Parts: sequence; structure tokens; C-alpha cells
Amino acid sequence: MGRIRLALVSLLGGLALVGVLAVAGEWVASGVPERRGIPMNGRVEKSDAEWREILSDEQYRVTRQKGTERAFTGAYWNTKDDGVYRCVCCGQPLFDAKAKYDSGTGWPSFWQPVDENSVSLVADNGWFMRRTEVICSACDAHLGHVFNDGPPPTGLRYCMNSAALKLVKRGDVSEPRPSGSGNTTAP
Repeated sequence: MGRIRLALVSLLGGLALVGVLAVAGEWVASGVPERRGIPMNGRVEKSDAEWREILSDEQYRVTRQKGTERAFTGAYWNTKDDGVYRCVCCGQPLFDAKAKYDSGTGWPSFWQPVDENSVSLVADNGWFMRRTEVICSACDAHLGHVFNDGPPPTGLRYCMNSAALKLVKRGDVSEPRPSGSGNTTAP
């Protein structure tokens, strides 16, 4: 009984220390500053019901509820196809396949977006960590996170969820926005 009590006290003490460090801001920080991107074709605004209608359950969970797909399960983590990765919600171009690399994490990783303004970077202080969330600048879809442990020339790793992306092969003239996404507003 004494060992169990000692183990519980140690565990609670460790958790308390983690909480104090997280609050004090001493936990792992991504080191990537926040910034707001400017959408290429204005903002896309929809009601929750409209997003649910055009997105799959997984796409909705990831993009609208800030979810994360399991590593090595998404459609694009190991894809080598050429093209442009667009936002699954609004169709805005986000990442060129030429900037994709194998980070070994199990998620599609890129060293830069197609344009700095296509994404916004926002502080994410959840789960006892300080990270930088990446969102679509046009519709605020959660895409993933960016870290400062990527390859040259940027040193950045944009670690994205496949469920937030749609790969449009280069030269394909498919619809730039998903069906029913015409509600746009000027920036």
C-alpha cells in the first residue's frame, strides 16, 4: 500500500510540474511566428451546416474541429504525384508537390506553401505544448502545424493532414473550389 501511495504522489507531482512548465511557457515551442495570410480570391464563409454538407465526416473533424488524422493513414502521406495541394474546404492552392518531402512523420510534409499568403499561422497552446497551427487564409480550415525542424532552404516543416488537402494534378483543369462553395466575401 505504501508503494502505491508513493507512486501516486510521484505521478501527481510530475503532472503538476508539467502543468507549471506549460503555464510558464517553458514547454516545447515551435519558434515559428504568427502571421495572417491574405486569401487569393477573398474569404469563404459558410455555416456549420453548409460545411457538414460538403465535407466527409473525417474532413469536417480535421478542418472545422481542429482534429488530427492518425500518422501513416492519410491519403497523401506517401504520395509522390506531381500537382498542387488545395484546401479541401474552399479549393485555395496551398502547397506545391515540388515542396513536399518525406519527413518520416507519417503526414504530408512541405518546406513552404505555394504563397506565403495562402496560409495563416496561429499560436496553438493546447496539449501542454506551444505549437504554431497552420490554417487556410481563405476559410480558416485547420490544416496542421508548422515546425522549425525542416530542410533547407526554409528550415520549416509544414506537417499537414491529408484530410485537409486535395491534390490537383498539374495541368488538370478541375474545379478550383468544391461544389457549393460559392459564398465568398472580399477581404
